[in-house]
Amino acid sequence: MSDFAFTLQARSGRARAGLLATPHGQVLTPVFAPVGTQASVKAVSPDQLAALGASLVLANTYHLHLRPGAERVAELGGLHAFMAWPHPLLTDSGGFQVFSLAEARRVDDDGVTFRSHLDGSPQRLTPESAMSIQELLGADIMMAFDECASPYDRRRIEDAMVRTHAWAERCRSAWSRKDQALFGIVQGGVFPDLRLESARFIADLDLPGIAIGGLSVGETKDEMHSILEILDPALPEDRPRYLMGVGSPEDLVEGVLRGIDLFDCVLPTRLARNHAALTRLGRLHLRKAEFSADPRPIDAACDCYACLHFSRAYLRHLIVAREMLASTLISIHNLRTLVRLMADLRQSILDGEAEEFAARFRTAYRKHRPSEA
Repeated sequence: MSDFAFTLQARSGRARAGLLATPHGQVLTPVFAPVGTQASVKAVSPDQLAALGASLVLANTYHLHLRPGAERVAELGGLHAFMAWPHPLLTDSGGFQVFSLAEARRVDDDGVTFRSHLDGSPQRLTPESAMSIQELLGADIMMAFDECASPYDRRRIEDAMVRTHAWAERCRSAWSRKDQALFGIVQGGVFPDLRLESARFIADLDLPGIAIGGLSVGETKDEMHSILEILDPALPEDRPRYLMGVGSPEDLVEGVLRGIDLFDCVLPTRLARNHAALTRLGRLHLRKAEFSADPRPIDAACDCYACLHFSRAYLRHLIVAREMLASTLISIHNLRTLVRLMADLRQSILDGEAEEFAARFRTAYRKHRPSEA
């Protein structure tokens, strides 16, 4: 596994700073990965992503399997070439999307049968086919196929965890491209004993990285934090930890403090399409009339393209006029906000001051109302 390595560089409390080496470049951790569900981060071009400092992007196996198809992507040079992103890429296994289909799926020990959300056609995913699809896509990091259950149904969660473990073993056996790193996924809902059992099992598979699934799916913030706290000492120090589907500024800070290295979420671009801007002082809802004559940038402390060139008044004008540029500019700002937050968190870890940084962040974030940011 010479093309993929993780080096832990510093700890400050439980927070970790590291260096993740992949065939397509290095990733400094902790890191936030923008989500490019269908090989595209919504409203943002690859060169804009690179300019705002993104180093790792996630694409969605389920969606790309259905359209245009993994074989087509492979024929066109793989996912990096297909989406013109020459930097590190991660693909999920498609498990979460399949299990979110609810009534349109049937789970058995071998895999999942479901109907496409595009045309209703019958589809089948197994651990082996999920690996085959991800190997055709060619991302640097790929996920084992898992089953995600609601966080409180213990019997259902136990069944899903056992199945997730069996599927992880099958994914490891089917994993043939060693230039791609395979991560196993820890499940177990909000139950500490199940989480610890799952962490031990996944760690013993000795895969290059470990993901934590089944959080931010309906449990409380305190419950999520509690699970992360018990998992930190149970997970290997020398492998990256990836908290799946988490991306608000406050959740990033709290996750890093509890030993997480990688994050992804659709939140920053989804909020942008709904006219909300992220700042370290809260959210700004830019459609509000109060911004119609506001000459200030979204955030005077931000160095993104949107903040360096445009006012809140202009952005509100674009929103009201239904101009597509609004989504692009606010997406650039939101993503840059999270990228800078992670860089500052990383520096605070290197300086041994992660708790102090987090305390300052919490005070500022709670003190201001969104309209005051």
